Amino acid sequence: MLAIGLDDRLPNFRIDLDRLDDATDLVLETTRKAYPSLDVPFHSRWRHFVADGDNRWAAVADRTDWLDRAGRARAEFDLAIVSVFLDAGAGPSWRYCDPKTRSAIGRSEGLGLASLAMFTGGAFSASPLEPLRVDADALANLSVADLERGMQVSEANPLIGTDGRADLLRRLGRLVASKPDIFASHDTPRPGGLFDRLAMLAEGGKLPAPTILTELLQQLGPIWPSRLTLGGVALGDCWRHPALKTADATSGLVPLHKLSQWLAYSLIEPLQTSGVDVTDIDGLTGLAEYRNGGLFVDSGVLVFRDAEAAQQEHEVSSALVVEWRALTVALLDRLADGVRRRLGRDAASMPLAKILEGGTWAAGRRLARERRADASPPVKVVSDGTVF
Repeated sequence: MLAIGLDDRLPNFRIDLDRLDDATDLVLETTRKAYPSLDVPFHSRWRHFVADGDNRWAAVADRTDWLDRAGRARAEFDLAIVSVFLDAGAGPSWRYCDPKTRSAIGRSEGLGLASLAMFTGGAFSASPLEPLRVDADALANLSVADLERGMQVSEANPLIGTDGRADLLRRLGRLVASKPDIFASHDTPRPGGLFDRLAMLAEGGKLPAPTILTELLQQLGPIWPSRLTLGGVALGDCWRHPALKTADATSGLVPLHKLSQWLAYSLIEPLQTSGVDVTDIDGLTGLAEYRNGGLFVDSGVLVFRDAEAAQQEHEVSSALVVEWRALTVALLDRLADGVRRRLGRDAASMPLAKILEGGTWAAGRRLARERRADASPPVKVVSDGTVF
């Protein structure tokens, strides 16, 4: 997609690589401000469980009497999987009123704290005596009202895609229950059972990060709403674009899998804590979401061919959104190379996971706040709460 765009043959965006240096400067400035020592953590869901320096999950986990490291890892897999699947954009209006600070927190940070509170409160557990778990049966019976209650949704505090999110979790519960060989090898069926599967796949204690994504796509793929299928397999966050033509059945297909990759990044730390050495972290791509994508539009790297398109709403499946998201993934690699050159780092010491965190999403959010009163992304997307 990037190659076609650099030939100026894409229908919706022009690419101005001369502006990439400005975007790189902004990412470096944003990273240094947030992490002066450049000791940047991975981009993952765990960052959203920290509010004003208070690590909410660590405070719970560190005082819990775990049977072993695997027990904690299963709980952290449970939490990360459910929390990430609830994180497909909150919309501009929704806020979570944090009971601890009384602060009103929106976007991913609010969704993270709300889902953490639901998890620690036992909302996803089938046993009142064991709140820190997610059980397949509890998920399969989760109602929209249950989710709205946990997310503090009301007419005055609307959350986009609530029905879609609840349905996604119910699908997850049913799928986990149907695969006891994957999700119940050491416990009753729970998403956290995937930890045991990944630990088993680690050779010599080492597990490549792309293997995490492969397992997520293969084991959890059926939960995603059926949009495109290939050979009877639902493709999830994969879309068509007319500019991509091949001679086989994959012609036009653009696989993005934003939430699955966000989850893959978020499972690295629980695996590391359990003693698994996760390798090839740079084997995962950047995330095709609206803050990273917004960075390139708002910095002028990507330019609408039709200025009016910026004011229109677009379906996730539209060629414009697919094009935007695909270009975002490709341009993140180019920007990451520029960041590393300026810092004198390589991909091992500054993987893309750290540049995303430092980094690109925060710079995208900063530009959105500067340019639009509601900090909305520069591309208006109709969301059902299950994509990004």
